[in-house]
Amino acid sequence: MNLVVKTSSSKTASKLTYDVLIENEQDGRFNATVLGLPDCKISGATKEEALKELIQRLQARLEKAEIVTLEIDPPQTEHPWMKFAGMFKDDPQFDEMLAYIEADRRELDAEMEEYYRQLDAENETK
Repeated sequence: MNLVVKTSSSKTASKLTYDVLIENEQDGRFNATVLGLPDCKISGATKEEALKELIQRLQARLEKAEIVTLEIDPPQTEHPWMKFAGMFKDDPQFDEMLAYIEADRRELDAEMEEYYRQLDAENETK
């Protein structure tokens, strides 16, 4: 497996965006939770207070953390049909079988063609 970790050498990171769930509790308080980070949850008297405190908690958390981007190569697996490729290359009956299939296909096509001609003839008489 090939793993590449990309880190940014600059101290100024681009802005981060988070989706926040804001819930109004029965007692009138507001809970703000960062989606995907359930441990980042704050309760406040107002929605604005909860969001302000949540921003402060996130900033404090990010001061002690590092954000990296991982690039991982997917595992290389053989295509499931490849184990069957060429399995009849040395079979002496393979050409005979193909000829049989081709003859059967021609017969079926001729039958269908005749059936369609009959349908067309019936439609013309109506």
